[in-house]
Amino acid sequence: MTRAFRLAYDGRPYHGFQRQPDVPTVEDALFDALGDLGVFATDADDEGPDRPRGYAAAGRTDAGVSARAQTVAFDAPAWLTPRALNAELPAAIRAWASADVDPGFHATHDARERTYVYHLYAPLEPTTTSEGFDDDRARTALDRLAGEHDFHNLTPDETGTVRDLSASVERDGEFLVVTLRAGGFARQLVRRVVGLVATVGRGGSSPSKVERVLASDPLDGPEGVAPVPADPLVLWDVAYPGVTFTVDEDAAESARTVFGESRVSHTTAARVAGSIGESLDGA
Repeated sequence: MTRAFRLAYDGRPYHGFQRQPDVPTVEDALFDALGDLGVFATDADDEGPDRPRGYAAAGRTDAGVSARAQTVAFDAPAWLTPRALNAELPAAIRAWASADVDPGFHATHDARERTYVYHLYAPLEPTTTSEGFDDDRARTALDRLAGEHDFHNLTPDETGTVRDLSASVERDGEFLVVTLRAGGFARQLVRRVVGLVATVGRGGSSPSKVERVLASDPLDGPEGVAPVPADPLVLWDVAYPGVTFTVDEDAAESARTVFGESRVSHTTAARVAGSIGESLDGA
């Protein structure tokens, strides 16, 4: 039976999703859990004996990037539910839904659309750590970046740079929430798109910079657009035609508990840091 699983994870403790030597990754933790559960191929083939037969993942998130709906699929026994998988996964990684899929389903190639969400810290008024932000300028830049373009100046990739991008943005308190959708994304494309939008919104570049970025000539040196930090980025959704995921309520509740506790911990840490900084004003 081939089954796809939705995974939510806090990417900050990990060096990305894909397995790498000598550093912790989300995929390492997943394979360790599946190994402990005995869900591995037993024959020697081109996939090797240390992963499930037919395994593939929807995307390779960078170091620090989190996910709400990373999707992995492989040949799984009937008893392997998200709840069972969570019993062996570390708390920062939670399976929460699954779907039985056709044999030959490929979590990478069969994805129709991927959605990323970036939480950009962008207070409207200047603070001690941030310049003021102009939402209208940012929206103008993002609207121009939407559609089909060659984004070669916003990725280190040399091929596969033409993408059809859907983009939206909304204000949520001190944050600007940028949502980007496409069939696939070149390396660092999301973070560089947000970097360009942030620079325009903060007045560091004019909206006309977008036209220069989308032009055929390469941008080098100080003209280039750097990626924003990875931590605020989330792989939010991956869409598969004809696949319906069933939420495992026990597993989903486990995920809500884990991420709720993480929110309290980081909110408390932010308050402590803020109180120290504020106490030094005029000291």
